Amino acid sequence: MSNVLSLPGKAAPASGLNSIEELLEELRAGRMVIVMDDEDRENEGDLIMPAECATAEAVAFMIRHTSGIICVPMEEERLLRLDLPQMVQANSESQRTAFAVSVDLSLGTTTGVSSSDRAATIRGLADRSSAPQDFARPGHIFPLRSRKGGVLVRAGHTEASVDLCRLAGLQPVGVLCEVMNDDGTMARRAQLEAFAKRHHLKIGTIADLIRYRLRNERSVERIAEHSIQTELGEFRLYAYEDRVSLDVHLALARGRLDGPEAPLVRVHLPDTLRDVLGVRHVQRAWTLRAAMRRIVEAGNGVVVILRQQESPRDLAEAVRVLAAPSQPAVQGAERTTQTEGEGSVLRTFGVGAQILKDLGVRRMRVLSAPKQMHGISAFDLEVEGYVGEEG
Repeated sequence: MSNVLSLPGKAAPASGLNSIEELLEELRAGRMVIVMDDEDRENEGDLIMPAECATAEAVAFMIRHTSGIICVPMEEERLLRLDLPQMVQANSESQRTAFAVSVDLSLGTTTGVSSSDRAATIRGLADRSSAPQDFARPGHIFPLRSRKGGVLVRAGHTEASVDLCRLAGLQPVGVLCEVMNDDGTMARRAQLEAFAKRHHLKIGTIADLIRYRLRNERSVERIAEHSIQTELGEFRLYAYEDRVSLDVHLALARGRLDGPEAPLVRVHLPDTLRDVLGVRHVQRAWTLRAAMRRIVEAGNGVVVILRQQESPRDLAEAVRVLAAPSQPAVQGAERTTQTEGEGSVLRTFGVGAQILKDLGVRRMRVLSAPKQMHGISAFDLEVEGYVGEEG
C-alpha cells in the first residue's frame, strides 16, 4: 500500500497551487498530477498522467481514488489511424465530451479489466506503432477526441491532458480520471487541494494552462493592413489570421497607439441585434459604431473585432428576451453561454491581447464597464481605466 500511495509524485509545496512548469516536470518524470477546471464548468479535478508512462500501480491508484472510468484523450488523427470512431453520432453529454469506441489491447491481456491489463491498453494507445487490429472493441478503456487547438478552443480536461503531454515533450496522449471523495461525491477545490497534499501530488488549473499557452505561443498573425474610409472617418484596418480557429480578426485603429496618452481600446464581439439592427442591450452598452465614434472624438484608439460567431440558440434566446423581457432566460440558453467559463474569457482576452501588443499598445483606457482580469501583466498590457458609454 505504501508504494502505491507514494507513487504519484514528489512532495508539493504547502502553499496553494503549482505552476504549469512544475506540472510539466512531473509529467516528464512519468508522474501524475491533478488538473482542476473552472468552477462555472464541471468544477472537478482529474488525475492526469502521460499514457506512455502508465503502470499497473498508477492505474490501481486511479481506480481507488476516482470514478474508475479511465479515459485516454488523444488527437483526432490518432483516432482515425487506429480506426476508433466516435461512440455516438449525436453527442448529448452535458460537456460534449467526445467519447470514442472503448477498447482493450488484444495481445498480452486477459479480461482487460485488471490494472495491468488497463495499463497495457493505455500504453498501446500511446504507441505510435500500434495498428487498429491491436485492439478489441468494446473494452475497458475509453479513448477521447481532443479538439484541435487544445484548451485555447475548448477549456476541458480532455484538451488539457493532451496539451500538457505535448508541452512536456511526450506523445500527445494522456490518461485521466475524475477524483472522487470517499462518500462517492465529486471532489471540489478544497478537497482536491487536501488530496494533493496528502498524496504528494502537484495540482494546477486549466485556466493557468490557457495563460501559459497564450504567454508562450503566438496564435495570431497579421496578414493585411490598409487605410480605409468609414462613415465616421479614416481608420487603419488590420487583419489577423487566427492559427487556432482559422478565423480572421480585424482591428480598426486611429491616431498613435504608443504615445504618451493611453489610447482608448475596445475588444469587441460582434452582436447581430446590437451592431446590425441597433437594438440596445442593457448588459452590453457599447455598439461597434459608438466605440468607433468615441475613438474619433478622442483622436487615438483601436477597436479589435473578434470573429466569434453567435450560436443560433443564443441569438434566438436574445430575441425571445426582447419580446418578453420580464421572463427569465431558459436554463439551456444560460448554459450555452457559460459552458466554457473562465477558459472562454481567457481565450477571447488572449487573442485580443496579442493583437493589441502587435499594434504597439502597452497602456490603455478600456471602453467597457470595469471588470477584473487576472494575469493581464503577462501580456505587457496595463489598464489605466475604464470608460462607460456615458463616460
